[in-house]
Amino acid sequence: MAGVAALAFMVVLEIAARRYGEPGPLTDQAREVIFAPASGPLLYAGLALTTVVLTWRQRFFAVGAAVGIDVAFTLVRWAAGARVTEGHAFGNGALWAILGCAVVALTRRTGADRVLLLKGVGLGLLLVAGRKTGDAWLLITSKTRPAVLDQYVATADHALGNPSWVMGRLVEATAPVGPHVLDWVYAQLAVAAAVAALYQLRDVAAERRFPRHHLVRTFLLIGLLGPAVYMIYPVVGPVFLYGTGAFGTGGAEWAVADIWPDVLPPLGPPHPVTYDGVTPRNCMPSLHTAWAVAIFVHTRRSPRFLRYAGTFWLVATLTATLGFGYHYGIDLVAGVVFAITIEAALRSYDRGWDRSGIRLVAHGVVVFAAVLAASRYLSLEMAHHPWLSGPLLLLAMASVSHGYVRTTRRWEPRTAAVPRQAEAQLEPA
Repeated sequence: MAGVAALAFMVVLEIAARRYGEPGPLTDQAREVIFAPASGPLLYAGLALTTVVLTWRQRFFAVGAAVGIDVAFTLVRWAAGARVTEGHAFGNGALWAILGCAVVALTRRTGADRVLLLKGVGLGLLLVAGRKTGDAWLLITSKTRPAVLDQYVATADHALGNPSWVMGRLVEATAPVGPHVLDWVYAQLAVAAAVAALYQLRDVAAERRFPRHHLVRTFLLIGLLGPAVYMIYPVVGPVFLYGTGAFGTGGAEWAVADIWPDVLPPLGPPHPVTYDGVTPRNCMPSLHTAWAVAIFVHTRRSPRFLRYAGTFWLVATLTATLGFGYHYGIDLVAGVVFAITIEAALRSYDRGWDRSGIRLVAHGVVVFAAVLAASRYLSLEMAHHPWLSGPLLLLAMASVSHGYVRTTRRWEPRTAAVPRQAEAQLEPA
């Protein structure tokens, strides 16, 4: 049922994208069977997720086949004189390997084995399709929401000390090493999620079933629901690619002002601003922040290396989103609340929606709505009283985080450790 719903959703996005003269997620995915893929690492991350249902021998065969197919594609392109100008020169092999697993499931497997392998294929394809559907969503936001609310968010961000402007100057001071590292971290967030998910799903092949809850569920649901908020709260951000944005150098006649990150946005009565029909309205909330928070949460019970990696990815992602001017500070606050609320909802759903779960999710929804409403309707008041509104924003975010930690700790089964002396007394003589 979930697979059918996901396919139907992508068909709807495909139709919507074609109405604006652009290929949709299904077309983009189909093109990557032959043409250079947009993200080779992401395709291999999807293949890695697919292999969690395979034995080690089958995994080596699948990965080897993917690499071999990529080498063949590279040689053919080289012989034909074709150059990869966009995307990556590798990744086709990973997609072919995933599709090959689907063919094997349908033709060589039966019963529970077929279902398990198809679930693995679906997991890998969903990770890849998530990016494609996100691109289609962003296109729709740029075409259907001509007016943006950047002035409201930039004004309200005075309550937090305009962290995007501050971090932007700090990142510029660390050039070229700092921006290069942060850009890589920012771009490969889905790959980091796949690595964390692989640890959670490491026993699927042995147990012949998936765990009840894992990171991929949260990651995909964030990507599904986030763009819906973009339609309600369109914001382009201080700077987008190539300097476009409400306060960037490339915004031309659309920009409010060319001041990021050197001059703080002026205070004044904010109003909606008409922007171009190309730049995505993808700032409120910050989904990169939400995804990084999800990775951080799901690596807390992992080995030390993954815990450190999850912490690093969260800090680096927050730094990049602000330091490159992609987001305002309030976007990050909303992103944290958004991620924790979705994670709480999924875990509450698995438990059967008891009172504590309903209360936790309701609290997250109310705080998230309050952050958006305050940024829209109380932005000037927030800017004039930063000593009050700033701490209130952070306390509201902290209350959701604290509520999640406190509630989920009660949900976890607790087994008291038996002291060594007691164990000795229990042992037979």
